[in-house]
Amino acid sequence: MMPADLETDAARLREAMANALAAGGVLADPGWRAAVEKVPRHAFVPGFYLPADERDGQGLTVWEPVTAELDYGRWLAAAYSDATLITQFDGDEPDWSSPTVRHGGAPTSSSTLPSLVVRMWQDADVQEGHTVLEIGTGTGYSTALACERLGSGEVTSIEVDPHRLDRAASALYSLGYTPTLAVADGLYGYWPEASFDRIVAACSFRAVPPALLAQARPGGKILLTLSGWLYGYARVLLTVAKDGTAEGQLLGGTVSFMSARTHAAPAFGNPAHWAGVPETSRAARHSPERITAATDEAFHLRFLAQCAVPDAQMTTVGDVVHLVDVVTGSAASLTPGEDRWEVREGGPVKLWERIERVLSAYDEAGRPGPETFTLHVYDGGQHLRHLHLPGLPLPRP
Repeated sequence: MMPADLETDAARLREAMANALAAGGVLADPGWRAAVEKVPRHAFVPGFYLPADERDGQGLTVWEPVTAELDYGRWLAAAYSDATLITQFDGDEPDWSSPTVRHGGAPTSSSTLPSLVVRMWQDADVQEGHTVLEIGTGTGYSTALACERLGSGEVTSIEVDPHRLDRAASALYSLGYTPTLAVADGLYGYWPEASFDRIVAACSFRAVPPALLAQARPGGKILLTLSGWLYGYARVLLTVAKDGTAEGQLLGGTVSFMSARTHAAPAFGNPAHWAGVPETSRAARHSPERITAATDEAFHLRFLAQCAVPDAQMTTVGDVVHLVDVVTGSAASLTPGEDRWEVREGGPVKLWERIERVLSAYDEAGRPGPETFTLHVYDGGQHLRHLHLPGLPLPRP
């Protein structure tokens, strides 16, 4: 049973959230601020998970379910916090009438933090009169903001998970928002409603899907996040030309989204099974910490490294860092020594050597930031380019 003063409490918290986002420089556009002040986020998150303060005995994160029935104050405060709220693990839709604590698991759906939601719409330069395709409906909160700003008739939103879309649709329709909704894979856009002035993806892709370019009007813009199996991320805003090619700059910031499910990394087995690399080793020219450290530069470098070895995955067992490429059968391992890292490599692709070449070129170019890189998408390929760095190909779409 919801408290009688829910709407009053929610309106107060919604205004406070809008004020905080505006103070942080996010809500520069009055149209998006009005949408944030109007759309009730709590209606889209009847339940979600928050991490407990301590891990369990196996070192796994303990995820505590939060609903209005379990803890009204905690639920409503979190709903209007600038935080991402996990709503699903491992593709399993929870029963929020009787939720249970989870131990570990891979998040597969969430309500993205409001500042990023608004930032995405603003960065895509979405304006009145635009038709938009949103890839990844999720809870439907972002969709509602777009409907509030543009009108439901201008908004199409697709979601690959039918259960997620069903919940989002119920919330949207209950509030009077009636966008075009469909269960569809974002890799292929949504042809029945094409073409669009703006396409915005709330999931990440290994490469720009060709269907999205074909479904954007000439001069239209596509905002999406590129990712990969090293979990390097970069956002890019592309402008589509009349000939179907596209070009755009990377955007700054450490933003990451869940991968499109068909672009998720494959299982690679036991790292010990990949240890059949040469017994001889050499001193690594660069430490793996350059792409694993918790810094903005390392976040950027991991994406550049990923472009060099797009089929590689990385895991750490003890102190040893393993790189595995299931496509070519290549592997590398890096072991720390007293004053340097030792690297061993095997297979047709020298994985760490390729990464080292990128890191060295990056240093020689003066360590340029992401905004100085341009992505070119054309028939037959996609390349990340920089004036002082060699072109880095993305995986073929």
